[in-house]
Amino acid sequence: MASILEGIKVLDFTQVYSGPYCTLLLRDLGAKIIKVERPESGDLTRNDIPHTEGLEGGAFIILNRGKKSITIDLTTEKGHNICKELVKKVDVLVENFSPGTMDKLGLGSKEIFELNPRLIYASISAYGQTGPHRDYPGFDPIAQAMGGMTSVTGFPNNPIRCGVSIADFSSGLFAAMSIVGALYHRQKTGEGQTIDISMQDCIWQLTSIEFSPYYFLNHQIPPRLGNGHAAMIPCNLYPTKDGSRVYINAGVLAQVHRLYTAMERQDLINTPLGSNQNERFQHRKEIDDVITAWTKTKNTKEIQDILKKADVPCTKLPSFDEVCSDPQLLSRNMIIEVEQPVSGKVKTPGSLFKLSKTPGKIDYPAPFLGENNQEIFSEMLGLSEQEINKIDDEGVI
Repeated sequence: MASILEGIKVLDFTQVYSGPYCTLLLRDLGAKIIKVERPESGDLTRNDIPHTEGLEGGAFIILNRGKKSITIDLTTEKGHNICKELVKKVDVLVENFSPGTMDKLGLGSKEIFELNPRLIYASISAYGQTGPHRDYPGFDPIAQAMGGMTSVTGFPNNPIRCGVSIADFSSGLFAAMSIVGALYHRQKTGEGQTIDISMQDCIWQLTSIEFSPYYFLNHQIPPRLGNGHAAMIPCNLYPTKDGSRVYINAGVLAQVHRLYTAMERQDLINTPLGSNQNERFQHRKEIDDVITAWTKTKNTKEIQDILKKADVPCTKLPSFDEVCSDPQLLSRNMIIEVEQPVSGKVKTPGSLFKLSKTPGKIDYPAPFLGENNQEIFSEMLGLSEQEINKIDDEGVI
């Protein structure tokens, strides 16, 4: 079965999280990813903890499955020339260096478009390729703060970073989406173009949709609500009789009324606690107190059974190991095994692309460093084995 991006070749200069996640998504959609790494060291995540017994970084295995690995010393003249030749043969270039780095290497978009005007040239950075903060250093936690997410996450007196590297992964996602759009544009016009993705922009995009109306419409600083939610009340973690906790989230008024009925508290329906969202927001602590008094009298499973029957969203708070054995995720192949040549079978997340005609596919493991040097340099550049061995001996690859 053909994949959506079958035949698309991507030259991948990225490492760590944001860029590799972008090219992972493109790979799951069928693109051929040629990962360019530094000789001897490679991607910074190759040996990061936690790692397998074969000392392969767990994050590296997940983010780089199915890709081809080649090594090139970009600071050498021969390495630079090899890259320029590869650029002529690919459809997409992705990089997540600090702004200006590719220019210094002689591989900036202006130089590259002279070689391949149909190329899609995508850059991911902390603040983007323009603006007063362009040259500031930044990583995921900084982008979360600068994009506004940290200010609205956590409890009233305790702002908290999101537990996952959401600036990295959202910028990778938006970059992949932009690349697919640019490829569609090229199909219609024949034109290549640059793509400029800022991690701060991505966090602001995610944060602003929900929280900027507080500021722009009401001139208020949006509150931090912990496990609560401003637009869905009740929504919180509640303690149970058996010492666990359940998440109850009644997002619409009909669910609120069904919840109160299931709790045998129909008396609350015709009060502010059972009124519209704005009214309920003003009484959210009172609502949480009422629900807590009820959940404390019942075991976790009993609450789940009652609320499932009442059609009210509810779940126990699963531990991470329980999530990893969740039958729903397993049934959708969201947890799979890949066979790493060095480490053997390793569990990784599966592909999220559930397209009926062209589903995402995972057909190869993550490569070891320089695994595909012979293959790529011979197939794409026509170099002989002797020529490849020579530049290897010279430390170019």
